[in-house]
Amino acid sequence: MSFKKTDNKHYYNPVRNAILNHQMIEPGDKVAIGMSGGKDSSTLLYFLDTISKQKRLGFEFEIVPISLDMAMGMDLTPMEAFVASLGYQLEVVPTQIAKVVFDIREEKNPCSLCANLRRGILYTHAAKLGCNKVALGHHVDDAIETYLMNFLLHGKLASFEPMSYLDKTKVSIIRPMLYLEETDIIHFVEREAIPVIHNPCPVDKKTKREEMKKLVTQLSLQYPDIRNKFVKGMEQGKQADFWQVSR
Repeated sequence: MSFKKTDNKHYYNPVRNAILNHQMIEPGDKVAIGMSGGKDSSTLLYFLDTISKQKRLGFEFEIVPISLDMAMGMDLTPMEAFVASLGYQLEVVPTQIAKVVFDIREEKNPCSLCANLRRGILYTHAAKLGCNKVALGHHVDDAIETYLMNFLLHGKLASFEPMSYLDKTKVSIIRPMLYLEETDIIHFVEREAIPVIHNPCPVDKKTKREEMKKLVTQLSLQYPDIRNKFVKGMEQGKQADFWQVSR
């Protein structure tokens, strides 16, 4: 893997700032990384690995890469090799998620159920391995898309939190790449030839989230700083500032 002088500005400083601003990782944490085989989670592993080994946070923490076998026939070999090249062993958890979602439940809109099943298994397994944090590869584009989906489809003004605690599994969910844009991650993956596994899901690229992704792209053409403004608004805004209805 290579390193360029601008990498600190474009990648490592934003990730480090997100972690420190929201206290995502603390000394001695054991952080599971949900590895899907996609560009985001693999890039997240690379960034956190570099930050950990170079002690860019000023302390040490442990990393545990975890992947769910969705029973879709996905070849995990490239991801296992990539994880091994960084000095880790990929923890693969067998599941029957695809069978439950498509064969048993025959879901017409399977994304919600699939996501809930994946999260539940990932968080539970991470807790069993002694992890107190689970890092997900969400970036600022994901945050905006989630906000728009909640607003346009459900009438809610909300996105996911940078960090949230789950009482059931006693783990915290963190999103260290929250300040990074998707295009930056794409460029990094292409430059470093990070392996990306094709998603065999039959509804991939046919979801409401894909519609939101296109909408964000269209908005960014007219408002190029929309991503920075979104982060600023989310971090400075307060729920109490929204309209309140007397009951």
